[in-house]
Amino acid sequence: MMRTASEKLAIIRLVEESELSVRRTLDEIKISRTSFYRWYSAYEQGGLDGLANQGRASRRHWNRIPGSVRSMIVEVALDRPDLTPRELAWHITDTHDYFVSESSVYRILKAHDLITSPQFTVMRASDKFQHPTGRVHELWQTDFTYFRVIGWGWYFLSTILDDYSRYIITWRLTTTMAAADVNRLGEYVQSWVHWHRSGLRGLIGQRNRFQRFWLYVINTLNITDKARPL
Repeated sequence: MMRTASEKLAIIRLVEESELSVRRTLDEIKISRTSFYRWYSAYEQGGLDGLANQGRASRRHWNRIPGSVRSMIVEVALDRPDLTPRELAWHITDTHDYFVSESSVYRILKAHDLITSPQFTVMRASDKFQHPTGRVHELWQTDFTYFRVIGWGWYFLSTILDDYSRYIITWRLTTTMAAADVNRLGEYVQSWVHWHRSGLRGLIGQRNRFQRFWLYVINTLNITDKARPL
């Protein structure tokens, strides 16, 4: 479905002001993320004109804000730089007896370079981490995986993963998903790393030695705790 520039801008504003994540908001309003980010990028580069559909003659809308009112909005904005677009819309409606929406004020100010960037920055995924890890145990990741066993109930698998080696350092299966479960798992692996660094430092550093270390821990020390390393 072909959408007008005003409709695209309204969708951008809706996503910016939503308390939900970008992905969930777009799913709720049935807009693809590809289209949204294309519109958002075009709006950042060209303002409302950048959202216009290409290849079609522009049409004059009956509700287009007159040029005199546009000039008045710019003058008020320059006179009251402390007001946001929403507050400016209220102020103009109250003091100049002319109703104008927040989105219209924002659009007009954006066209005059009075708003340099969106008030809300949509986060985009990067192709790689800005500060990638360079060694084992520099950064850990933790997460819960939950699943339901019919007749038994819900179970939660808590894991701690080393970001650099991509090895699961330790794991624990619980029947709850509370902060205390993660804390216990973190305390366990911290005590293990302290012991490892003081006694078996030479066994870690390369991935092939990393595998032999786990075999040594499991077979020689006979760890039977559910939270033993894999």
